[in-house]
Amino acid sequence: MLGHLHIKLPQVSVSSLGPGGFMALLSVVLKPKCSIKRSPLSLSFCLFPNISSSLFSTHCRGHPFSPPPPPASPPPVPKKVPFTVSVHGRSWQDPYHWMSNTNDPDLSEYLNKENAYSEAFMADTGNLQRTLFSEMTRRMPTKISTPPERWGPWLYYQYIPEGKEYPVLYRRLEVEKLNWVKTFLRYVHVGTCRISPDHLYLAYTLDTKGNERFMLQIKDLRSGCIIPNVRVDGVVSLAWAQDGRTLFYTLSDETQRPYRVCCSKLGSDDIENINVFTESNPSFCVDIASTKDGKFITVYLIDAANPLDGLQKVWNRVSGVQFFLEHHHGLFYVLTNAPLSESKKWSGEGYYLASCRLQDLLSSNWQNIFLPSKDFSIQDMDTFDGHLVLSLSKKGSSMFCSIDLPIDVDCKHLLEPEDLNAWFFPMPQNSCTVVSGSNHDFQKSVYRAVLSSPVMPDVVVDYDMSSRRFSIVQQEEVIHFCDRTCPPTNQLDMNQTFDTQYEKEEDVQISEWQRWKDYSDTYCCERREVISHDGVRVPLTILYSHTTWHKDQSPGLLQGYGAYGEVLYESWCAEHMSLLDRGWVVAFADVRGGGGDSSWHKSGSGSYKLNSVYDFVSCANYLIKEGYVHKDRLGAIGHSAGGLLVGATINMYPDLFSAAILKVPFLDICNTLMDPSLPLTILDYEEFGNPQIRSAFEHIFSYSPYDNISQGSCYPSMLVTASLHDSRVGFWEAAKWVAKVRDGTCPGCSSSVILKTNMAGGHFGEGGRYRQCEVAAYDYAFLIKAMGMLKTEKQDMQCTVVTKETEGPGEE
Repeated sequence: MLGHLHIKLPQVSVSSLGPGGFMALLSVVLKPKCSIKRSPLSLSFCLFPNISSSLFSTHCRGHPFSPPPPPASPPPVPKKVPFTVSVHGRSWQDPYHWMSNTNDPDLSEYLNKENAYSEAFMADTGNLQRTLFSEMTRRMPTKISTPPERWGPWLYYQYIPEGKEYPVLYRRLEVEKLNWVKTFLRYVHVGTCRISPDHLYLAYTLDTKGNERFMLQIKDLRSGCIIPNVRVDGVVSLAWAQDGRTLFYTLSDETQRPYRVCCSKLGSDDIENINVFTESNPSFCVDIASTKDGKFITVYLIDAANPLDGLQKVWNRVSGVQFFLEHHHGLFYVLTNAPLSESKKWSGEGYYLASCRLQDLLSSNWQNIFLPSKDFSIQDMDTFDGHLVLSLSKKGSSMFCSIDLPIDVDCKHLLEPEDLNAWFFPMPQNSCTVVSGSNHDFQKSVYRAVLSSPVMPDVVVDYDMSSRRFSIVQQEEVIHFCDRTCPPTNQLDMNQTFDTQYEKEEDVQISEWQRWKDYSDTYCCERREVISHDGVRVPLTILYSHTTWHKDQSPGLLQGYGAYGEVLYESWCAEHMSLLDRGWVVAFADVRGGGGDSSWHKSGSGSYKLNSVYDFVSCANYLIKEGYVHKDRLGAIGHSAGGLLVGATINMYPDLFSAAILKVPFLDICNTLMDPSLPLTILDYEEFGNPQIRSAFEHIFSYSPYDNISQGSCYPSMLVTASLHDSRVGFWEAAKWVAKVRDGTCPGCSSSVILKTNMAGGHFGEGGRYRQCEVAAYDYAFLIKAMGMLKTEKQDMQCTVVTKETEGPGEE
């Protein structure tokens, strides 16, 4: 799904990108196929006070302490315009409907007033923001480079020069030692990049406004010039034919749905754009990709050697059925979830692996090879000249294995990993995130992956599938680690951290593992399973400092998403250290609706969406009940569809959180889904339901954050952000929510609800790695103030200054 989705790629946060983060970005830039899954104290004082009821005011019913004092001037009061909404025989008033009219002359003035109020509210956090920003930027290397990865005769990599914001794509010939060849790619918002098979052209898409309307450009890498007559607006995906001159691309319509495949052929002054395929059904979008060996382009199936010979259908369209195709020496391998009526062993959930010969493609004579089981689900695949790599999930943990190719397609029975002599890549047990590298060279036998966990900076690992050995390529660097905590980084305990269930002990290269470093001596990462309202176990990851965390006393921040089958990203984030070192707990609730397997997604989407909310509530209560956080010091954060999750939770349980951050949040879901002219709305029917159907409308309306604000209740302090050019979630959703919260809830509390609108950016914000640190510093400063901890923080900073001034020369 492409709807209200907050994901890492193709727009990547570069605030703390190390080699691992850049390898994820390089995967988008260079990978010629699409994944099936579309981010001890040094001083002697405590950083937060011992909390007792005597410290709190009883001014507001919903909170045991007074909300932060508002600025001298009251918050803006927007105009109300009568507007009646009528659906399925039900009518109600929406006086802030006018905010969705971007041509209203009062709108810009109102947003500017809200921004001014936010700045006034945050004025007393200026020093704290600067301190946080300094901490975050000091941990980042001044310049960052990814390890080069070979594709043909070239080595491709990315590099951020010292003090700069954005990455630049470089390449050099593998035999060269000097005189690097630089292919300059100025970053605005790079959607997709594809290198031609002969490495002579770079096709890429750029968004310069933040509205995700991408312009296609092609650069001649020999001359360094942009080809002037190939610029096409509204391009989404790209794929080159084998001749390196014919480029296929998809175009989006006015709702941002990719619906048409076109191609252009370079080499003439008048380049013709040829229409190849058009998808007329507004419920479907179109994507294109090349098979790894470059022999075929998949939209239906196009022979990349004869790209204009027409399309070949692989399978008849069936609702909900997906196919992901790869080719290897005359054999097609496919990941699909198509029904298997003849199989009684399979539950019908998830993907399975099948194969057929090229000549049997039309006959649908597929041989089923490997089905998921109760232990394994297949997430993705990749092919090399002699190897097939499967990305697997085992009880929520990521695993990768390689299988020698070709596989016997005449085998009459289903195979197990052991039958295929699969090599399971050794990985540390504490790694919760594994992301494939670009792996664009079909001829290589080395698979590159990026491993990470909340206590382990990103590690780039090469797995040699021929020798079945691996090597550590690079690990993200964290500098000035001991600014606030004394224990040094610790090497992994090699007796505890590698999984040898599918690997003989003597084959594990202990010396390589010893090069991995983590911060588990300083920070604790715990995995828990929380029992939700219906008995389902919900994964909860809890991160805190060994030295600054105090049971029942610490503040905490709970993050959730729970939509589109996306796995909650729980990798290393250096910015979190600024909270952890202050005694905070950072937790991740992998609620239903998110990733793992298709059943987990389905059980939190559509008519089951409330399961996501109840899961989130259960995780929040668990943190409080088990003493991880103080009951009055828990905050929540949600991005995009995660904002819907947090907003719905606040409506149902207004006193659960003391503060919340809702970033570009999807809050006005009912009104949005009832307007099919808005971008991506029709595609969102699959995720949330179609409100034009009465039963779906009733369910959506029951949890819609904007439509269920608890009148008269004390709401937590909230920072709500929006972006003026956001094409995924309209900025008016955040504006309407804030206005209605202030209008209908406790005035004393709602004055601490602020709206901050980015007047230039889109859904993913703007700016490079330093700008991202500014945003994080602002968010954390808001949380500290909203939790009533700003005074303590100021005292701590003053004590730090005094201590440094009294230190003698050479003292530590």
